[in-house]
Amino acid sequence: MSEVKQMLPTVELGNQDLPAYCPNPAMPLWSSHPRVYLEMDHHGEAKCPYCGTLYRLKPGTVIKSH
Repeated sequence: MSEVKQMLPTVELGNQDLPAYCPNPAMPLWSSHPRVYLEMDHHGEAKCPYCGTLYRLKPGTVIKSH
């Protein structure tokens, strides 16, 4: 039996896209789910718990904190 790997969509985010949330504005309305804000891990990545979309910070993007 061969293993099939499903490619999940990946979205790169810049400073103008923060705070990160899913579904993002580029997603079609029919595929929407409740909006969820994403917390980036120490690698600059987050995965949506609803649809599995991977969000990644573009190189040079800095998350500003309070």
